[in-house]
Amino acid sequence: MSVRPKKHLGQHFLHDQQIARKIVEAFREASTSRVLEVGPGQGILTGYLLEYFDPGLYAVEIDRESGRYLLEQFPRMKKYLILEDFLSMDFSRYFEGPFSLIGNFPYNISSQIFFRVLEHRHQIPLVVGMVQKEVAARLAAGPGSKTYGKLSVLLQAWYDVKVLFHVAPGAFRPPPRVTSSVIRLKRNSVEKLECDEDWFFRVVKHSFNQRRKILRNSLKSFLLNLDLEDERFNKRPEQLGVKDFVEITGKITAAKS
Repeated sequence: MSVRPKKHLGQHFLHDQQIARKIVEAFREASTSRVLEVGPGQGILTGYLLEYFDPGLYAVEIDRESGRYLLEQFPRMKKYLILEDFLSMDFSRYFEGPFSLIGNFPYNISSQIFFRVLEHRHQIPLVVGMVQKEVAARLAAGPGSKTYGKLSVLLQAWYDVKVLFHVAPGAFRPPPRVTSSVIRLKRNSVEKLECDEDWFFRVVKHSFNQRRKILRNSLKSFLLNLDLEDERFNKRPEQLGVKDFVEITGKITAAKS
């Protein structure tokens, strides 16, 4: 049995064993006893992962054809294969404590995957994933870069983000039209930001939704009764780091209280 890649699911199956081994080697430092593989497809990562995380390896797959294929190849995954959508699955049904995340993430939902990671940041200490090269660059970008955006700020508030290596299109079936990158998110020491975290998300998202405007204008609805002498309100969002957004959020919430 073979699995036909489905375009609507963004499936590009990795077939290069050397790359697969390299991805799993980068993930071996996972300190959790439980691991969730996102979109195992034909199981090229699964086989290597089972060498290090058996038992404890779970896999979530939305494509039932891929799920059947995976169980043919790895019958011991029967109790650990979750035939659901990662974006809507209830993690609490499978993981009481921390778990690490790995996968060749479908390009069409990669940003949504990272937003889910953020929602469960206190439960997910490590992520290693394959994404489009441009997405990886954006997540790891720092202030002043054209690719620096809201997801860069939000992830870097709680994770150390590093692009590990790039993967050419020929390593996949069918080959995508873009180069891919393997990226690692490793939880930093920040347990809680020094500001209201819900407001931090609001401020960062609102700022980058109007990224060409200076914060004084893009955050106008948030800045009532606030002293705007801070020069950072005259800058665009891509000029500010995580610490700046934390401090700005603190000022906004203090003025509202």
